[in-house]
Amino acid sequence: MLKVVVRVLVCAVFFFGGIAHFVVTADFVGIVPPFLPWPKVIVWTTGIIEFLLVIGILSPSLRSVTGKLAALYCLLVLPANIYQAVSDVPIFGGPVAPELLWLRIPLQFVLIAAILWSTSENNQKLIHTSTDSV
Repeated sequence: MLKVVVRVLVCAVFFFGGIAHFVVTADFVGIVPPFLPWPKVIVWTTGIIEFLLVIGILSPSLRSVTGKLAALYCLLVLPANIYQAVSDVPIFGGPVAPELLWLRIPLQFVLIAAILWSTSENNQKLIHTSTDSV
């Protein structure tokens, strides 16, 4: 049951993130590192990718492979998060506390762990208790 809840939360992150890529495109363009060409196209493409990840995660036959692709996607967008933190790029209409920008980076790895666990085919528990071995 916990796996389903985490999976739904992961899908919510990607779904609402995907929407944001189209609603506040200019803000997302600002966090694309300047060495990358066509930032608006990158933002729109990553928004579409996030919607596709939701569909794949919700599809039982695609879930496992989509989870791995979603984890890879999170690693590939990590430079944008680092660039935003290093450059103190404002988003959503104003500045963001530097602590929150830096906190987003390790949270990306928490998200990756949640994705991989919730989309894996094994039924291992997330937390083991002392009564599990009895």
